[in-house]
Amino acid sequence: MAPTARLAYVNLFARDIDKLSSFYSELFGFPEIVGHRSPIYRCLDAGGVEFGFNAELAYDLLGLSTRKPGAQKTISAYFTIEIASAAAVDALAARVVELGGKVVKPPYDTYYNARQAVLEDPEGNVFRINHRVGPRKAASEVEQPPWQPAS
Repeated sequence: MAPTARLAYVNLFARDIDKLSSFYSELFGFPEIVGHRSPIYRCLDAGGVEFGFNAELAYDLLGLSTRKPGAQKTISAYFTIEIASAAAVDALAARVVELGGKVVKPPYDTYYNARQAVLEDPEGNVFRINHRVGPRKAASEVEQPPWQPAS
């Protein structure tokens, strides 16, 4: 039986998303997925896994504000598991607590058209579970982008 979940994304927080994504692109030949680009994100196609680079604002968007560089307990990378349904995001977020993990940010709808939750495993490693609700929205299509102040 084939699994209903797959490793879909690996993300690094970066001081300079352009410079760091270019480094990996040039080193391994991973092309940029230009349609995923936003003012706070770059993404490379790493052969079936999306390799993302997040600017500092993403700490806040993911509910990880207290884990920025300089904090007592920091985070610089996380992975994302793509799952079969939006309902499964909610169910797995509840299950992670039963298994000894924590919910960092409860299930929510993202600005780029996904349902996801930010979680922590029993050893403190952060990961996301994600379900793509529909086609990914381009940064230019986002009505209230988190990288711009509310008007």
